[in-house]
Parts: sequence; C-alpha cells; structure tokens
Amino acid sequence: MTEAPASPPSAPDHLGDPEGSRPGLWNVANLLTMARLVLVPGFVLLLVHGDGHDPAWRSFAWAAFAVAMITDLFDGELARRYGLVTDFGKIADPIADKAIMGAALVGLSGLGDLPWWVTIVILVREIGITLMRFWVIRHGVIPASRGGKLKTLTQGVAVGMYILVLTGPLATIRAWLMGAAVVLTVATGLDYVRQAIVLRRAGLAAQAARAQAQAQAQAGQGRAQGHGA
Repeated sequence: MTEAPASPPSAPDHLGDPEGSRPGLWNVANLLTMARLVLVPGFVLLLVHGDGHDPAWRSFAWAAFAVAMITDLFDGELARRYGLVTDFGKIADPIADKAIMGAALVGLSGLGDLPWWVTIVILVREIGITLMRFWVIRHGVIPASRGGKLKTLTQGVAVGMYILVLTGPLATIRAWLMGAAVVLTVATGLDYVRQAIVLRRAGLAAQAARAQAQAQAQAGQGRAQGHGA
C-alpha cells in the first residue's frame, strides 16, 4: 500500500473543549455504522435463501450489500467533517466494514461461487491489518492512501458482481476484477505492514529520547538543589 506518510498521534479531540461539545453516541455517523452492522444478518439470509442461487434473492442480497457499501462511504466522512468522531465509531466502523465483506466472501465461497483461497487471502489481510492498527495506534496513524481506497473500491465492485447471478462476458469481467482485487489486497497489505513497523520504531525511538531528556532534566535539577543547599 502506498500509504501517505505516517502522522503522529494527536491529542484527543475533546481536550480543551467544553464538556457539552463532545459528540454524543447517537449521531448520524454512528447511526449509519449501526445500520451497516444490522444489515449483515439480513444480507446473509438473502444471500443463502433457498438453494442460494435464485437470481431474484441474489439481487435483493446485492441491494443490501450495496447499501452497506454506500453507508461506509458516508459515515467516516460525516464524522470527520462535522466533528462526530467518537470512541464507539473508531471501533465499530472497521468492525462493520469487515463484517459485511467477510459475510459476503464466506457466503459466496460456501455456495461454491468463489474459491475459498480468495476468501482466506482477503480475510487474513483485512483482519491482520485491523489488529496491526491497534498495535501501532499509540505511536501514530497511517492514513488511507489512494492504493488502499482503490483496493476497497475494487473489492466492493468485484464482490458485488459475484453476489449477482451473472453469465457470459460479465462473469469473465468479474473474475478478472476479483483477481485485481486480490493483487491490490496483498500489495497494499504488505506496504501497510512495512509502514507500521517504521512507525512503531520511530515511536519507540521518540519515547526513548523523551525519557532520556526527562532523566537529564531531573538530574540537572538535583545538582542545582545540591548546590543551593
């Protein structure tokens, strides 16, 4: 992933703000995230209804998946633009993203429409990167890059096409698109790992430097007090 340069962790948004200015849990961004979570079981039921291959029910499943992807585009942007970022949103948003995509991939593989190795590669990458975010979050944040956004878009379109019952040229196109999604998934994941390691090393070095400076300052104060006595 050709991520943008890592940025250091910023102070919490509410520091220095009046208590009443903190965004509440029940804001529009969080409600969209919650709606995406609620859609997951409904989507699964639509996907596997009957024998799981009825074109009409698969179309309904695609509609639910599309709604989930659209809310994913808006909730984060609304939270950042209107100061609605909350601790719940930071945790629930990536969970909702992985839940709907994971449900689609596992469901499609279970129905025999998508090779299991594709599902495993994508899920291992997505879950692994999510865990790595928590591993380095105290050292800084690696913002989404064009490569990461392209990966997300390609995955969404490819999975959406697999949810629909397609034949002929469209079926061929979706196979190539899924191949591109897998390549982007692996490439951006490896680059994210590289940047996360660099960010953590830089964070640890900064912590060590601060600790050393603090120790030197305390030693200087001790000598000054000794001379004053």
